[in-house]
Amino acid sequence: MEKEKTFWGIHAGKTGDAEALFEKKNVVAIGWEMMGDLSRFKTREDFKKRYEEVYPDVKPAAIPVSAGQLFRFVHEMRAGDIVIFPLKRTAEIWLGRVTGEYKYDSTESYPNLRSVDWVKKFPRTKFSQGALYEIGSAMTFFQVKNYADEFAAALEGKAVAAPTVEEEDETISVVADDIAQQSRDFVLKQIHQKLKGHGLAEFVGHLLNLMGYKTKVSPPGPDRGIDIWANKDELWVTPPTIIVQVKSGEGDVNEAAVSELSGKIMEKDFGLFVSAAGFNKRARDFASSKRNLKLIDGDELVELVYKHYPQLDPKYKGLIPLRQVYIPETLTE
Repeated sequence: MEKEKTFWGIHAGKTGDAEALFEKKNVVAIGWEMMGDLSRFKTREDFKKRYEEVYPDVKPAAIPVSAGQLFRFVHEMRAGDIVIFPLKRTAEIWLGRVTGEYKYDSTESYPNLRSVDWVKKFPRTKFSQGALYEIGSAMTFFQVKNYADEFAAALEGKAVAAPTVEEEDETISVVADDIAQQSRDFVLKQIHQKLKGHGLAEFVGHLLNLMGYKTKVSPPGPDRGIDIWANKDELWVTPPTIIVQVKSGEGDVNEAAVSELSGKIMEKDFGLFVSAAGFNKRARDFASSKRNLKLIDGDELVELVYKHYPQLDPKYKGLIPLRQVYIPETLTE
């Protein structure tokens, strides 16, 4: 009985610099040249041990991921398997059939090779959004499972069943939601790691400046529960003055902390509590009962970062590096 073909996805380097090699020599290849000839290693543990030796500065969590890709390229990929290769240069997708076993060529910048017969080439528009998303994996080498049937149909010259409007919309929505969530997670992670304590107070003060407020940020050290004063009046004589408390920890802020800030607010002023994490239910319920008190959690803080990012001070752009991209509107609905 013929072995069922496995579908693999592969990228030709972060910038597509190995595309010429794939095309001219009819191969797929991966780098990690410091690993040497991979045929020496028989188990995943062998790969991980060698990886730790030659890449000592890599974070421990990344070692099994990279070593696993190398193991699968050498020991799990088989002749007859199908390779899906998205090109950056031409925006095409190539489908090929693996024709040879693993080989090592130290003269190549991507020295770990397998010969491939490139069978068909398609424009990216041939495939559904979900299929494109799956082969857009962040990994160099990976198995394609969810949309393997769609690529198999294209390879066999069969019409690829177009998803219904509802299915396509749902797929696009899932993709968009995932992109949006990953971006939010990244921004929050940078805030948690690089803007701790007084650093977050200064950052929030900077955001308030961009919104048109004049601010006074408490110096580092004990602040008696007030981190920032803000007012739109340069002379600070026109109410309201906004009294701001900032918390950079990862735990939810409780009712007691919110109540303490509320007690410091004069009737004509306004209170703002900014937590990079969030607030528990009792804290939110307490704040909702006060007309002059607002809570800003991590998600709302990220939205403010997005809104004012073009005007951010370069030092903060360096801490939270982002670039603008366009995605279908349905992704954010």
